[in-house]
Order: sequence, then C-alpha cells, then structure tokens
Amino acid sequence: MCVCQTMEVGKHGKNTTHTGSRGVLLEPFSHQVGGHSSMMRYDDHTVCKPLITREQRFYESLPPEMKEFTPEYKGVVSVCFEGDSDGYINLVAYPYVESEALEQDDTPERDQPRRKHSRRSLNKSGSGSEHKEEKAGLTSETSESQDTKSLKCFHSDVPFQMLDGNSSVSSEKISFNPWSLRCHKQQLSRMRSESKERKLYKFLLLENVVHHFKFPCVLDLKMGTRQHGDDASEEKAARQMKKCAQSTSATLGVRVCGMQVYQLNTGHYLCRNKYYGRGLSIEGFRSALCQYLHNGIELRKDLFDPILSKLQSLKAVLERQASYRFYSSSLLIIYDGKDTRSETYLERKAEMRLKQVDFSLADKLQEVGSTESISFQPKVDVRMIDFAHSTFKGFRDDPTVHDGPDMGYVFGLESLINIIGQMRDENQ
Repeated sequence: MCVCQTMEVGKHGKNTTHTGSRGVLLEPFSHQVGGHSSMMRYDDHTVCKPLITREQRFYESLPPEMKEFTPEYKGVVSVCFEGDSDGYINLVAYPYVESEALEQDDTPERDQPRRKHSRRSLNKSGSGSEHKEEKAGLTSETSESQDTKSLKCFHSDVPFQMLDGNSSVSSEKISFNPWSLRCHKQQLSRMRSESKERKLYKFLLLENVVHHFKFPCVLDLKMGTRQHGDDASEEKAARQMKKCAQSTSATLGVRVCGMQVYQLNTGHYLCRNKYYGRGLSIEGFRSALCQYLHNGIELRKDLFDPILSKLQSLKAVLERQASYRFYSSSLLIIYDGKDTRSETYLERKAEMRLKQVDFSLADKLQEVGSTESISFQPKVDVRMIDFAHSTFKGFRDDPTVHDGPDMGYVFGLESLINIIGQMRDENQ
C-alpha cells in the first residue's frame, strides 16, 4: 500500500482518504487505439498518461496556432496504486505535490529496459515472445485477465470486435478497445514490479479529445518518414528505420497505428492495431482508409470534405513551424459513428438493407433526406499527439538544430490529402 492510505469511494467517481485528502479513481480509457503508454480516464473531459518530461515541456511551449490541433494540456497529478482484498489493483490520482511525487527519469518509458512481468499480471494464456506477439497481434489480449476482471463497472455499453491479421472478425466481443486493455495491463505490471522503490508516479493530464463524440471513430496514424528521436541509441534508430522502410512510412510518410470504427449494421466497433498497419502496402493503406470511413452499410462520403479541410489547415500551420520535428508523433482523425442528426435516416435505411425489402423506398428516403444532408456538416476532429521525441530550436538545449519545417510529417499529410481527395473524386 502507498502513502495514500485506505480509500473510501465517494460520489461522482471521487475518492476520499481517512486523512481527508481527495483522489480520483482512474479507469482505463476505453477508446485508446494505439500508442505505448496506458491512457487512463480521469473524468469525462480529461485523460492522463505517464509523464515524460520532454513531452510535458513540449506541451507547455506549444505555439498558439498549433493548440487547435493538439489536446489541451491540463497539468500534472500524482498517481499511486492500491490492491484490494481480492488482489486487484486500482490506480488513484491526487493533486501533484512536488515534495511527495517521484521524479521520473527523462528517458521515455518506451525506451527503458524491458522488465520481466509477473505471470499473474499478464493474461493467463501468456503473451509468448515479442516476435510471437507481433505476429499474432492482439488475439491473446481480447480475453479478460486477472488484472482486468475488476474493471467490469467501467465497461462501455458498445462492444468491440478485433479484426485479426487474416481480416476475419473475432467471435469474442469485449467492452474496451483491445489495445487499451493491452496497454493497461502492461502499465499495472510495470508499476507493481516497481512498488518496492516507487510509490508515487507523475501523470500528465490532457484533454479527452473524443469527449464530444457519442460513438467516436478513431484513426491513429504514425506520421513522418522518420520515427526515432535525436537522442535515440544506434540500436533503436536502426529498429525504427527498419520499421519505416518496411511500411508505408517510407513510401507515404504515414502508416496506420490503430483504428476503431463504429458499425451501424451491428452496433459494434471494429478494431485494428499497429501490427496490421505495419504490413500494409500503399493500396492496403488506401483500403484501410476506406474501412475507417465505412459504417458497415455505406461509405461516409460526407466526411471527405471536412477531413480534407482539417488536414489542409494543419499542413499550412506545420509548414510555418521552422526547426520543429515531431519524431514518432501520431495524428488522430476522429468522427462520430452515429450522429443524432442523421441516425434516424441511416437506421431506417440500414433496416431496409438488412431485410432486403423495397429498395425503391430507400431511394425515396434518400430524396427526402437529401435536403438535410446538404445542410448537415458532420463533426470531424484532427489532433496531433505523443511528443516524447519532439524538438525545436532552443528547446531544452537540444544539441541538434533542424532547418525548416518537418517535411517528413508534411509529406505524410500530403499523402493523406491526395488519397482522400482521390477517394472523394471517385465517389462523387
């Protein structure tokens, strides 16, 4: 047990210690589709993740015009974990106090040496070697483990289905994005293995960028032709360059790192992970974008222009950021899979298609809904995330200074704009 003492659950997800201090019981963030660190839900509008000093400082020094395209930075909290009588672990966040919180290494968590995980902390079926895990994707992660059985009270109302490497649908449905579960279990295991030395951890508080969306469809894209930071070891740089060379990072400047897309015909999210994205060809990447923009019934043509507008605006902003490099950064594209202003029309059309009845009526319904679709502009959001390896001139006395904008990132945006523009033209 940490210094936070025994907890009593209070109202609105808050917790109160016997000493009177208040904490927030953290939940796994069910819509995490990619990344390394576990994202935790702090409240409806806020998520948190393990603090990396470089990333924190980067958020604090963002140019004003970039803030539209990044999550709002909300500060730092101290996090500790506690086991209950059944051996389950809860993470609890408290206001950050400089004298109490552990000063974490500047070394990003993803670069630290791998630690052995206790058998109990991982899925009982075992994850096998790293090579086996990459080949299998998340097939062993979809079942609940000892660590995640206690999370049933936090489950989403909408099930998730994982698409495996053979593009077939897993028969098992879970209530978190499978990648979120994977990251959460690894985070708990790391913290538990360090419990003898580390009792408090610093976490960043960031805006929950999907909180505006009822059924968030999320595409996580690893941007740029280079992924390793200036401080990467030769070994890590070689690994990252190999991943880029063997994926669309080299050919397009962008690769799929994860996705979830809500399916109107089933009421489920379909999910992909980064291992799927690494193996895509250029045509496969295009197909992945089509899948992301397909709701199980039809291609969401209404999303083309809003997404293109956002990407073009971001491109213009980044072309003005001289010396900035966003190595290993990701880009999130988000839309609502079931907007209330259009769901009645879509649901009625879906019902007719599934029942295979009177498609002439569907055409009439299309005509009736056409005036609404003209005025209806779907909400789309585009956000840059993950700045643990970002840099710019004068930032933290970094020895390497880069000239001009990050053209690898800009190249990735250009590829996205071109492909989505072609899809729009082909589907007019």
